[in-house]
Amino acid sequence: MDWQSRRITEILERALLEDRATRDATTQACIDARMRATATIHAKQDCILSGIGAVNRILEIFSNLDKSVVGHHEVISHPEIFDGVRLHDRQAIAVIRHNARVILSCERVILNLLQRMSGIATTTRQYVDAIAGTKARILDTRKTVPGLRLLDKYAVRCGGGHNHRLDLSDGVLIKNNHISLGGGIERVLKKAHEVRVGSQPIEIEVRNLDELEEALANGAEAILLDNMTPANVRKAVERVATHTRRIPLEASGGMNLQNIRNYAETGVDYISVGALTHSPQAVDMSMKITPALF
Repeated sequence: MDWQSRRITEILERALLEDRATRDATTQACIDARMRATATIHAKQDCILSGIGAVNRILEIFSNLDKSVVGHHEVISHPEIFDGVRLHDRQAIAVIRHNARVILSCERVILNLLQRMSGIATTTRQYVDAIAGTKARILDTRKTVPGLRLLDKYAVRCGGGHNHRLDLSDGVLIKNNHISLGGGIERVLKKAHEVRVGSQPIEIEVRNLDELEEALANGAEAILLDNMTPANVRKAVERVATHTRRIPLEASGGMNLQNIRNYAETGVDYISVGALTHSPQAVDMSMKITPALF
């Protein structure tokens, strides 16, 4: 992750502006402007870390927003602490040394991002572990918090998952509503082949084995098996294996930790899981702040 990129900087800056971090009435009323402090971030449960690079970047952006900041900062973490690593309950993640006012004013934004991103990474790892030993790979979806997609999808990668489309320009994925409005599978696939840009892949959603046959007959290059049972997904895998071209298959719809291995064992290539980003459980973290001894 390039934490210095314009798009990431804008996300982090908006988070600070949303919290009016430079107008922290409580901190400005209670804390001396020149006081320095040490803050230690701890995990309060076992989890997969994601977002550690945001800590330093948030402090940098805050300093750019508030020119009255006194003193420099440093963020120290152990070399074994990095995005994607498994953390244990009570494990220290990073130590911040900075102006006390800045740490207090940035505390919630730092923890919010770390907790959400690590929650996504932790959930993703649970799904990845659940299908270990099969050929299937876990995919995310576009079911992300508006404005946070780059961070959400990065967190999925930290958990061992793979990204599907980043946005609507990232490939052709023909869903049921496109098929209904566009005149059927044959017609929409023909249109897609005629107008696609460059090597954009053409994937189409099918809901049963009859629609699968129609998609195969009309040039589908990848197929999403929507809300099919594991038994029918297995039949789809067996059918596509006899096709003249290799066509990746993705299973989707109603995936959870209780049923995902049944789908993975069908031989499907990918399984997309909306729950990775639309309803992750944030992990528990804390920040302990003490007066600096330097």
